[in-house]
Amino acid sequence: MHMPLLVAIVVFGLAATGCSRPPDLVGVDNAKVPVASVQGASHEKIFIMTTREASEVVGALFSAERAPELGLASVEVSIPPNHVSGKIERPKRLPPDPRTEFAVVDPLIYRDDAAFISQLNVELLKRPAGQREILLFVHGYNTTTSDAILRLGQFVKDTGFTGVPVLFTWASAARTSRYVYDLNSALVARSKLKVMDDILLRTRVDRVNILAHSMGTFLTMEGLVDMELSGRLRARGKIDTVILASPDIDIDLFRTQVELLPRAVRDKIYVLVSQDDYALRASRIVAGGVPRVGATDAEALYGLGITVIDLSQIEDSAAGSHGKFSGSPEVVQLISRGLDASPNIGGGRAPGLAELLVNVPIRIVGN
Repeated sequence: MHMPLLVAIVVFGLAATGCSRPPDLVGVDNAKVPVASVQGASHEKIFIMTTREASEVVGALFSAERAPELGLASVEVSIPPNHVSGKIERPKRLPPDPRTEFAVVDPLIYRDDAAFISQLNVELLKRPAGQREILLFVHGYNTTTSDAILRLGQFVKDTGFTGVPVLFTWASAARTSRYVYDLNSALVARSKLKVMDDILLRTRVDRVNILAHSMGTFLTMEGLVDMELSGRLRARGKIDTVILASPDIDIDLFRTQVELLPRAVRDKIYVLVSQDDYALRASRIVAGGVPRVGATDAEALYGLGITVIDLSQIEDSAAGSHGKFSGSPEVVQLISRGLDASPNIGGGRAPGLAELLVNVPIRIVGN
């Protein structure tokens, strides 16, 4: 193996996993201390759309294999009373102790679109008209279904998001050596974004916010471009804010993607970058030295009509430099404020975002 690639894989492994991966825990309740018995725990119902095959492995729910059709499911995430913002108190062994650890229970697989939409509408209609929002989370490289569910549950809890969270989990192999497999899985999943769009538009949703991380930003941008070229994007009118956290995208490809999107869409794109992102430094080596958007200087993206938020000075992330979007309490609140402030695509730029970020050590580069 070529030495730079070997170094990149080793660094990527250390950056993404540290020690061995903790166990999958979907559907594993504690018989001695059931989730329902814990006072002070909070609960988030998360809907799932996936291009993964179903799995019979305990705790997995979905595997790393690619499915020909879109799968639909939901779970409940239990968040312990001792939860600290920015962290996931994940169990190192099963069953989880919901008094001090996250748990994921009540997995439900939906037999068809209608059943999924019906249950999603039940949750949406618990909110007042005009506040029926969805947060669609698209995870990144080297991620299991459990990883993605826990991260979204933690993020929703810490931001105080009051809408309905929906996870799009594509077929990541969740192994540091399978970067190319993950990249191809993201491309395979791109064709399902239109199907997802159709399903979500058949619900009672008012607005859809998109939060994508790492390689998930590549999938998201490809999907937005595909929808624009097919004439579907602006015609839908439901997409609100698009947040791209630590984008693992070739910077030249990103410029091309952005230029294919209309101004009304660019105005709602926020890109979170950090020059100390060690995972994207490794990704750059794997990619032949081409800079990744998430680790570039914010000024390099000036003039694209998007808002770039430089998090390089943020140092309080429990999820490391590649996960500042969810691991830093300051950044979590930044995103929360941005979601609260922003109108739909076509309605103009979110008013006063820069004014909301006083005393936060970030730099904003606009149009």
